[in-house]
Amino acid sequence: MATTTTGNRGRLGTPDWVRWGFVVFPMLISIPYFAHWWSWVLFGIAIVASAPLLRATPESKPRWVLPVAMPVVVAASATLWVLQPNSWVSVAMFSTTFYTLRVFGKLLSAVVLLTTAAAIVAWVVLRQLDWLKALALFAILAVMVLLAASRRDRAARLEQTELALARAQTAAEEHARAAALAERARIAREVHDVLAHSLAGLALNLQGARLMLVRDGASPEAVAQIERAQKLASDGLSEARKAVAALREDAVPVERAVADLLAAYRLDTGARADLVVAGEPRELDAAVNTTLVRAVQEALANTRKHAPGAAVDITLAFGREQVDLTVLDRQGRRPPDAPAAGYGLRGMGERVALLEGKLESGPGEDGWRIHLTVPA
Repeated sequence: MATTTTGNRGRLGTPDWVRWGFVVFPMLISIPYFAHWWSWVLFGIAIVASAPLLRATPESKPRWVLPVAMPVVVAASATLWVLQPNSWVSVAMFSTTFYTLRVFGKLLSAVVLLTTAAAIVAWVVLRQLDWLKALALFAILAVMVLLAASRRDRAARLEQTELALARAQTAAEEHARAAALAERARIAREVHDVLAHSLAGLALNLQGARLMLVRDGASPEAVAQIERAQKLASDGLSEARKAVAALREDAVPVERAVADLLAAYRLDTGARADLVVAGEPRELDAAVNTTLVRAVQEALANTRKHAPGAAVDITLAFGREQVDLTVLDRQGRRPPDAPAAGYGLRGMGERVALLEGKLESGPGEDGWRIHLTVPA
């Protein structure tokens, strides 16, 4: 059975608990410096708001939690640092600012950056400190901005490299398949031209010989022998035609065909698209294979049309007497009910009905769900 798993890491590779620890640990060791009740309030706000860092990816559901939590952590830790200047709370402020600059967009990064800069200015003014110290802190902040920009550029380059490699691999596979199909087509032409034509001529000659024997009053045994030879030639011609048709078809396993469709979807949209294969894959009847592949094609086409950019999860389960296919697009919300089934879903239902299978389609908790079961 094939499965898809993801590790407990953020988008840029740092373990989530390490990032969370840069907020919580400085807060904990600063507790002895808390002298007022508001210190504990700010401490609690920062700790609670930092909890989403344990699942620190911008794609985590719901998606608004982490972008809202980051400014709260920075504001709470910055306020606590200004009011309790001898504590280590500034580490939490700077680490959260750096993470936000690395991962999130310009608007949220600007908000967090301005909050941190305002905290530095307030810290210097309220404490009547030398502005050289403020310049040193601003220099640290500038270095963080440059490092974050460098990491973002590096991540973008790696992503582009991976995409280019995926496209190159897909192109190589398509080239190999085209070469294989061309060779099979050549063999099919040779079989058709040599064997099929010869058998067709043999069958016609035997038919003429049978008619001549009947006309000349030959014995029934001789006529029967010619009829048996003619039937063998006709059967051989039929088998030759089937062999030619099989050579000209691209018999791809259904799990491979579905994986190719998902790879194309990922390249076209940049969205996540995963396939989970349960059970032991086996060769399926051509009608079943075609029905499953067409169902995935129609589901992905509907996703592109009605939920562009949505992640897609597909499960292909091989049972003892049936195959189950489930396609779910992750829209992040429950879609409205469709007023009527379109031609694509209607055609999908007709294909499944011809195989005496079952088809279910409709809105799920966070996207559109299609489930079909066909005997196989």
